[in-house]
Amino acid sequence: MAEITAAMVKELRERTGAGMMDCKKALTEAGGDMEQAIVILRERGLAQAAKKAGRVAAEGVVEAYIHGGGRIGVLVEVNCETDFVAKNEEFRAFVKDIAMHIAASNPQYVRREEVPQDVIEREREILRAQTLNEGKPEHVVDKIVEGRLEKFFKENCLLEQPFVKDPDKTVDTLVKEKIATIGENISIRRFARFVVGEGIERQETNFVEEVMSQVRLS
Repeated sequence: MAEITAAMVKELRERTGAGMMDCKKALTEAGGDMEQAIVILRERGLAQAAKKAGRVAAEGVVEAYIHGGGRIGVLVEVNCETDFVAKNEEFRAFVKDIAMHIAASNPQYVRREEVPQDVIEREREILRAQTLNEGKPEHVVDKIVEGRLEKFFKENCLLEQPFVKDPDKTVDTLVKEKIATIGENISIRRFARFVVGEGIERQETNFVEEVMSQVRLS
């Protein structure tokens, strides 16, 4: 068995933010393999996040994000368990990232459970008509429609969208990772997104590209 040195534990802690004992246990389990130990900590972190998800999160903050000199704005409420965490810089930076993501990606709902049933049924009817018009066989239409409905959820539900700063992970994965790091349940409760002139006929503007260009410059 590989010797687990203090330097190895220190390096793993710096790379993951996990506690010293957790790092030592992960390294021991991984036989001294640093990368495998990181995988173990990540898996455990997500598992711990799932356990914390049932805990009451009634504290938190309301964060604002204003883009383009006031042309687009977002208000988002993100909850945590304690006032201590609500004032934590890491938590507040996370909430700002969520507000920025909402500005860029324009989700319609936080999670798929919030999508009204009549909206789902209307979307299903539209997708079914489109699929039939494409000439797909009747016996596979329903399967295709359900697959496309999944795409609808991923495009319109905040937690299922790819995070704009790291498209390899969803917003839900980001939340779970932050729960594992901070050690409290975190929940995105609600948001509102405003665009100047929304609903008035106007030239189309690519807000996603505008917001992301600003992120790249910051």
